[in-house]
Amino acid sequence: MTLAAQTSHDPAEPDALDEELAAERTHLESSRAALRVMRERAQALFATGDKVAGDAYTAEQLGRHMARRVKELADDPTTPLFFGRLDFGDADPDHAGRRYHVGRRHVTDEAGEPMVLDWRAPVSRSFYRASARDPQGVAVRRRFGFSAGVLTSFEDERLDRGEELGTASRILTAEIERPRVGPMRDIVATIQPEQDELVRADLADSICVQGAPGTGKTAVGLHRAAYLLYVHRERLRRAGVLIVGPNRAFLSYIAAVLPALGEVEVDQSTVEDLVAGVPVRAVEDPGTAALKHDVRMAEVLRRAVEVHIGEPTEPIMVSDGSFRWRIGLDPLHRVVEETRREGLPYGTGRERVRARVVSLLQRQAEARRAESPGDAWLRRMAKSRPVTAFLDAVWPALTPEGLVHTLLSDPAVLATAADGLLSPEEQALLQGRSTGGATGTKLGRTPKATRWTAADAVLIDEASGLLERPAGYGHVVVDEAQDLSPMQCRAIARRSEHGSITLLGDLAQGTAPWAATDWRETLAHLGKPDAAVVPLTVGFRVPAAVVAFANRLLPALAVDVPPAESLRRDGGLDVRTVTDLTTATVAEVRAALAHDGSVGVIAADDAVDGLRAALAAAGVPTATADDVGAAERVTVVPATLVKGLEYDHVVVVEPAAIVAAEPRGLHRLYVVLTRAVSRLAVLHTAPLPAPLG
Repeated sequence: MTLAAQTSHDPAEPDALDEELAAERTHLESSRAALRVMRERAQALFATGDKVAGDAYTAEQLGRHMARRVKELADDPTTPLFFGRLDFGDADPDHAGRRYHVGRRHVTDEAGEPMVLDWRAPVSRSFYRASARDPQGVAVRRRFGFSAGVLTSFEDERLDRGEELGTASRILTAEIERPRVGPMRDIVATIQPEQDELVRADLADSICVQGAPGTGKTAVGLHRAAYLLYVHRERLRRAGVLIVGPNRAFLSYIAAVLPALGEVEVDQSTVEDLVAGVPVRAVEDPGTAALKHDVRMAEVLRRAVEVHIGEPTEPIMVSDGSFRWRIGLDPLHRVVEETRREGLPYGTGRERVRARVVSLLQRQAEARRAESPGDAWLRRMAKSRPVTAFLDAVWPALTPEGLVHTLLSDPAVLATAADGLLSPEEQALLQGRSTGGATGTKLGRTPKATRWTAADAVLIDEASGLLERPAGYGHVVVDEAQDLSPMQCRAIARRSEHGSITLLGDLAQGTAPWAATDWRETLAHLGKPDAAVVPLTVGFRVPAAVVAFANRLLPALAVDVPPAESLRRDGGLDVRTVTDLTTATVAEVRAALAHDGSVGVIAADDAVDGLRAALAAAGVPTATADDVGAAERVTVVPATLVKGLEYDHVVVVEPAAIVAAEPRGLHRLYVVLTRAVSRLAVLHTAPLPAPLG
């Protein structure tokens, strides 16, 4: 092992190390200069694209491509352009004697030779997977230490001599434990072998990662998206990649990761935004919301659509100038039955019936006129009154919101669709009859006049999927997936029917009323029942003392997950009873600010405003969970919004209040306690929840 400017083996070595360090700094400067040239070329092409393109369409496409390329080549001087180096020995004939610097993106010199190799390139795999036991042709693996973008040190592992540092690497440890303020950063410099296997999984594979706190499951999902975009660039650029997160604060927190890796065209959404077919203007009571999220509602809606398909009752007579065309009942029955058997989305089926009826008319016209009618005739027949009247009778036009409105407002319609699926009591609850109309949905006389709830939006999205097939993505990453309801899973499944999924979550952190207890059920609802479930239990972010404290809650959470482990023996845990929560919180925050990094104050939702006011009065500026880019180091976060976020120093205020605020309060507390990546302080006046005692 060699650590530049810090260790030596002979009197001459310090000078040699300094020379090596200087050479690496020179390479870094040259690489940045080369990247700058690459970007300038892209900018020049963007500026002159309309002059070299042959037509307006080509010019527009070239302009979009070059604009994207300019964004991808942006350089952040505070972020290392490369973080490692591979020196290959003679054991690998393809790379023998070659040296590669591994970084966040590919950088070439004027001649096109690589100066920095993208971490996703095939040869870069050895940076993460090579070991003393399996060197993979690598003689030396070098890691670089940086401070604010300045290369400060390096560390060598002579894998060909059996030297391997693993988690004893000072540079690796320093990068993992580096204080964090602001948005989440990428982890390309610290990806571990078991994480790399998941990151580089094939596009066709759907994977579920059961990740304990601090194991990097979110980072794995984001880096897998970046890897797949690198390997399947054109395919996924056409089909798209979607990131689904639990809330907008979380999406803001992770938003900078993929752009830092050069990937700027990825959609991000919450489930609520994904199904936003109607404006949500009302709040549902928990019992009704849980019923609407129940998977049985999918069958109720399917039946509600199916019942609209009728049987022809009379022939069709269509006037066409001096001709009259007639279609009898038998062929009309065949048209409807054949279309029904094809299992098409309802709206597509309606247009298929129309097309088949027009085709029958066309055959008659061709037989009589000895010529084929033109497109104008076909359009006129399709819109003729007898054809549209027939369609409205046997396959009437539907809208998603109209279908759900009828289901929630008409007891007879609901009774027919829910027969054998929902009890009379559940049907009454769904329509607000059991609560005197006190459910969250405020039904108007029309769908447009109705005040819909978030649970209604999920039903309307399901109805929309029954009527028209939505556009799908090539790959979908779903984080905090343990809180997805069956109906929310179906909404995501419709958008990934022909693509793959990376599912990320932790059953112990399930806080929704419908939270999953078995990943197999969730995967079935997502349409990926055969996806592999891979546990990540070893954490690198949350200190062992904090993990051990939070793990006391696991037996009370009624989920079958392995306890989290941590390789970090640093950090701090301070649990104490105080007499004045507000005063103690202000004092704890002041003490935390003496250290580097971010500070998160987490409390029950109704206590947040008071704590922010107290900190402001004490002269401590604070941000909210949505202010990811804010300069303030202190963030006051409601317990219900902290999932997926992390802070160097966390102050948890009154655990008992957090637990009492919701039915799955112990699960929420488990989430809260595992947000600290350096130090955790727990302040309380009420007794701690029993499992923590």
